[in-house]
Amino acid sequence: MIQEKLKGTGVALVTPFTKELAVDYDALRKLLDFTMDGGVNYLVVNGTTAESVTTTKAEQAEVLRFVKQHVNQRVPLVYGLGGNNTMQLLETLQEVDLSGVSAILSVSPYYNKPSQQGIYQHYVQLANASPVPVILYNVPGRTGSNMAPETTLRLAAHENIIGIKEASGNLEQCMHIAKHKPNDFMLISGDDLLTVPMTAFGAVGVISVLANAFPDRFCKMVALALDGNFKDASELMLNFVDINPLMYEEGNPVGVKVVLERFGVCTAQVRLPLMEATSGLKDRIFKLL
Repeated sequence: MIQEKLKGTGVALVTPFTKELAVDYDALRKLLDFTMDGGVNYLVVNGTTAESVTTTKAEQAEVLRFVKQHVNQRVPLVYGLGGNNTMQLLETLQEVDLSGVSAILSVSPYYNKPSQQGIYQHYVQLANASPVPVILYNVPGRTGSNMAPETTLRLAAHENIIGIKEASGNLEQCMHIAKHKPNDFMLISGDDLLTVPMTAFGAVGVISVLANAFPDRFCKMVALALDGNFKDASELMLNFVDINPLMYEEGNPVGVKVVLERFGVCTAQVRLPLMEATSGLKDRIFKLL
């Protein structure tokens, strides 16, 4: 059952770039080994943290091919595939090679602010057409609209929709989903620092940014929470409280790439309109490290 494979810590992988801003496949190999050796349960390719809006379709296809080849089925793969043009998204779905991919993670339509019925119908069309299961992704801070829990629960009845990455930051909304969802529908935290409290009322894990840089400690935290050891999980969680906001202060993945550069995994390069971290932000991150 795919839901069992996607419990615990998923990492929303960054896309490493060279100084010339080409995809850096040597660094990507390092990142894959670094996160897998750190104990992540699955990898998310081409999510927001991958700077998917500024990589080309050809680059995305090659990154996915490279990851499949290097990972060689050691952990499950989830592929980010979303958009705000439903028909275009369905066309893209036919073009992507999803062999070896366990599920797609699809963000709620952004910018055009559809109604709840529009969001529902968008996902139904996608789930009907997708050859692999779909994980919903609600992130109002990026999309400009919130997917209401009632909409999530309607979609949870679809046989090809298996879960939601909830990044609304609204714990009451997440609790409503947890209480009323089908047993096999996964509630996944989309906020690193809310993972432990969300696990307390039914979340099965997280799709994480911090796990790029701190996979071992972050995975241990999530495993402790899933085992019901909230005291020790909370102690680990509090270690991330100061550094977490710095990951997003100048845009994601600006901050986490600073940490990865310090650890020798990849450069801190990002593509416009994002800018590499300012010296002030780097200094504050380095002090915390």
